[in-house]
Amino acid sequence: MSFLSALAKQSRVLLNPVLRQCPQRNIFTDIPVYFKLTDSLFGEPLKRKKRLDPSVIRHREERKRRKLEKHIRRLEKHSRKLKPISECQVPFKLIDELKQRTRPKPELTPEVIEERTLLLKDWSRYKIRQHVEDVMTIESMIASQHRALEELKAESKDLYDAAIELDMSLLSLEVTGPTRTPLIPNYDVPDGDYFDISKKWEGE
Repeated sequence: MSFLSALAKQSRVLLNPVLRQCPQRNIFTDIPVYFKLTDSLFGEPLKRKKRLDPSVIRHREERKRRKLEKHIRRLEKHSRKLKPISECQVPFKLIDELKQRTRPKPELTPEVIEERTLLLKDWSRYKIRQHVEDVMTIESMIASQHRALEELKAESKDLYDAAIELDMSLLSLEVTGPTRTPLIPNYDVPDGDYFDISKKWEGE
């Protein structure tokens, strides 16, 4: 390759506007007439990481955690907030007079306490005895019914089937009537205005 041909190639590269806009690096070698265009490298040395004190890092993490906990508490506080009901609010006058309006409980003597305890025990015994008698009565009636059905089944199968058949006349409930409210003839429906007076609370 002659010097003139190398110079011609180099001049074509330098005259190309696209190649002139790109940053390039020319490396000169030992041979005076040999030029080589290398790729553009836009890298830079890595920045050295700053070493932080562990106490500073821990302080930052704790601050973030406290901030999140505060935000969560605020959300929980607003979520539990109920709508005020004016009808159920106690007047402040009654709240101030609470101690004056509170009646002291009467002090019971040991004799009265013992009498009430004995009455409660007697009442409990009476209710237990009543429950046992009711259960025994029901069980005896069911056993008598089963014995009667077994005897009837042994006597006649048709009579047994008729005895265990459901009697729908026991629940003879018949209801008749219109399924819808009938229209009133010559009734002029009033066309009134509707005013929404419902209260609005913050957070809805």
